[in-house]
Amino acid sequence: MLSFSTSLPLSLLLLLPFSWASFYDNPEFDLPPESGTPLDELKAKWDTDWGFSGISTFAHLRHVKCLTTPYEPFDIGIIGAPFDTAVSYRPGARFGPRAIRAASARQTTFRGFNHRAGINPYASWPAVLDCGDIPITPFDNALALHQMTSAYLELLSRRPLSYTNPPSHKHPKLITLGGDHSIALPALRALEKTYGQPIAVLHFDAHLDTWHPGSYPSAWANTPTQADFTHGTMFWVASEEGLIANGSSVHAGLRTRLGGADWGDYENDENQGFLRIEADDIDAVGVSGIIDAIMDRMGTERPVYLSVDIDVIDPGLAPGTGTPEPGGWTTRELIGILRGIEGLNLVGADLVEVAPAYDGNGEGTALAGAQVVYEILTSMVKRGLKERGEEVVLQKPGKHIAAAAAAKAKAKTARDEL
Repeated sequence: MLSFSTSLPLSLLLLLPFSWASFYDNPEFDLPPESGTPLDELKAKWDTDWGFSGISTFAHLRHVKCLTTPYEPFDIGIIGAPFDTAVSYRPGARFGPRAIRAASARQTTFRGFNHRAGINPYASWPAVLDCGDIPITPFDNALALHQMTSAYLELLSRRPLSYTNPPSHKHPKLITLGGDHSIALPALRALEKTYGQPIAVLHFDAHLDTWHPGSYPSAWANTPTQADFTHGTMFWVASEEGLIANGSSVHAGLRTRLGGADWGDYENDENQGFLRIEADDIDAVGVSGIIDAIMDRMGTERPVYLSVDIDVIDPGLAPGTGTPEPGGWTTRELIGILRGIEGLNLVGADLVEVAPAYDGNGEGTALAGAQVVYEILTSMVKRGLKERGEEVVLQKPGKHIAAAAAAKAKAKTARDEL
């Protein structure tokens, strides 16, 4: 018989029966049957990764090496292009895909709801995979360009899992983790061939990237040479090849220096049909003005390739990049603009020039890159929902400061008019 000291407080005496089975005791386990545990039970127990666990895929997405797995259909693929031997200043973006994936670790299917869009892009209509990386040589840029173009063509030629549902979804969509910015050229080559028409380009960058190869003259070789393919000339090459929809494309966030002693670079850029939005323009028109300028130019039906160079963000916030330029947008401003252009008809996208060797200890640049990819993915998914007739009507719970401020301003205007 158990006996207790009467000197113990009554509250402790009441808790004593529960102390017989310690919280730290392991329960008894039976050996699983030889036939194995049922799959649904295994998934329920083991199919969740915390942000700091699991292999490094983007947002813990299922990894499939899509290039060698044609029997695995998908709708949106995250694919790495670890290539940086076309840079003009600091190399290192070949490690960008690895860094962006690591920085996306806190994005998960069970914690991926995007409050601004009212959807979880990882738990909606598309099958989204991490397609791994394109194998790209670091020794021969001409071969690398061929490898990337071939890879994009291979993947875009396949039938997506949700074929024609939404109706325009006849080809998979790829979001590329760069890599330097030159990877946009092979992507555009493949997209133009796949869709049978030039593609409008929305280009977020500190730099024009429409430079004629002769902008960096050399006495060692006559143009054209392999050296003409750089991360500053790829849109010039694309324009010359008829890949870009002249008159409908946009640069946003520019603050580059120009060559020579005049405006020649701008004149060359205008011949390629780009609208230029300077970084400073945001001071005059705000985020909403930048959004309006982009949407007025591009519309909602034209196929658009969205190309985001992380150096559009000020290097004080995103230092880990190859060609940093002071005076850029904040991460919040960029994200706000991306959210405002969700109506674009995106057929592909990239996030490039993350060079983690220059990022310091906080991985701030890679974190910004991972968030940009999340916003782009959300917009692709939301556009698909609209086409499927399943558009989400936002009804956020709780108080809304912005709505309250707008109502207050409207009331003040009405009073002033009295």
